Amino acid sequence: MAAADKPPRYEQSGNMNMNYGCVGLGLFAAGLAMPASAMSEAEFRQMAAGIFAPVIAEHDIPGLAVGVTWQGQDYVYTAGMADRAAAVPVTAETLFELGSISKTFNVTLAALAAQQGRLSLADPVAAHLPELKGSAIGSVSLMDLATHQTGGLPLQVPDEAGDDGTLMRWLEDWQPVPSQGERSYSNVSIGLLGRIAARAFGEPYAEALRSHVLHPLGLESTHVDVPAAEMPRYAWGYSRRDDSAIRVNPGMLDDEAYGLKSDLHDMLRFLRVNLGDTDVPPKLRDAVTQTHAGQTGTQHFQQAMIWERYPWPVSRDQLLAGNAAEMVMESQPATRLERPDLSDHAVLFSKTGATNGFGGYVVFIPAEDLGLVILANRNIPNPARVDAGLALIEAVLQADE
Repeated sequence: MAAADKPPRYEQSGNMNMNYGCVGLGLFAAGLAMPASAMSEAEFRQMAAGIFAPVIAEHDIPGLAVGVTWQGQDYVYTAGMADRAAAVPVTAETLFELGSISKTFNVTLAALAAQQGRLSLADPVAAHLPELKGSAIGSVSLMDLATHQTGGLPLQVPDEAGDDGTLMRWLEDWQPVPSQGERSYSNVSIGLLGRIAARAFGEPYAEALRSHVLHPLGLESTHVDVPAAEMPRYAWGYSRRDDSAIRVNPGMLDDEAYGLKSDLHDMLRFLRVNLGDTDVPPKLRDAVTQTHAGQTGTQHFQQAMIWERYPWPVSRDQLLAGNAAEMVMESQPATRLERPDLSDHAVLFSKTGATNGFGGYVVFIPAEDLGLVILANRNIPNPARVDAGLALIEAVLQADE
C-alpha cells in the first residue's frame, strides 16, 4: 500500500470557547498562510481552529471533525464532544452520519454495475422494476435518477409510502409536474437507483455496497448499519430544535439516500480515491471516474452523478448560490448536455449532506490535488459549512504561494 494510503492520524481537541474577535474568515485564513514546506499539523490545526471557531460559536456545534488531504498529506482538526452527556470527545475515529453525502457512494455502486455490464445507465427504470412498466417513472432513465432529472419527484418519500408495496403503488401513480424545473433533488430518485443497482448484483443494498464498493476501497469504518462493536465510536447528533441527542430514524430508501456513517479517515481516503491518488481495482476506478462526468447544466453548476461541478477557481457567491436551500427544496431548470463533460482539471466537486442531528460537506479539486471533509454533529446551515470550507481551502492553497 502506498504511503498516501496510510496517512498519519493527527487529531486535536479544540477549545470550543476560543475567541477570535471579528476577523473575517478570508482575512484570518490569509493571515495564517505559510509556505507549504513549513506547514505542520499543529499549524494546520491553528488555521482550522481560527476559521471554524466562529461557526462553532454561532451554531453551538457540539463536535466537529475537519480534514484536508493535500498533495499526498492528510491534515486533521477535531473539536468538542461526540457525546455531551458522557463527555466523549470527537476524534478522527468518531463516526458521523453522512446524510446525503451517502449518495456519492450509491452512484459509485450504480456506475460499477454499468462498468461490469450488469445494467446500462441509459436503461429505463421499468427495465429493472417491471412493476413500473407503463408508468411515468418507469420511462425515466437510471442516469436521470442519478442526476435528479425527473421533473418533479419530491425530496422525501411520501408518508403514505411506508413499505415496498405502497411505495410501488405511489410510484405507479406519480406524474411529472410540467410547470416545475427538470431538476428535482430527491431521495426517491437516488433511492430507486440504489435499489436497482443492488438488485443488479443480486444482493440487498447494504451488502452490495459493502462487498463491491466499501471493502474494495478499503473503507472499513463506513457503514450502513454500525456494528455493535463500533457503537462507542458513533457520535450523537444534536437537534437544532431542542438540542436533544438524536440519531437518524429508519425510513423507506434511507440506506440508499442518506444512511451511511463514517469517520474522518475513511472520508479522506474516499476523497483520495476520487482524486486518483489511491490504487483501486480498475473497473471500480472507472466507475468512480464515471460519476464525475457532467450530465446536465443548472444555473450555478454542472450536475454529475450526484457530484456538483463548479468551475475552479470558484467565487464564494456562486458556491453559496449553488448550495442555497432552493436548490434542494424546489425544482430547478436543468438542461441535458449534448455530451457528458469529462473534464476535471478546472473543476471543484462538491456535495453537502445532513440528517436531523448531523451536517457534513465534502469537496475535491483535482487540479490542486486537494480534498476537504467537514463533519459536525449539528445540522448547521449549508452556507455556514460551505463558507468555512472555502475559507479553509483558500488558506491551505495560499500556504503554497
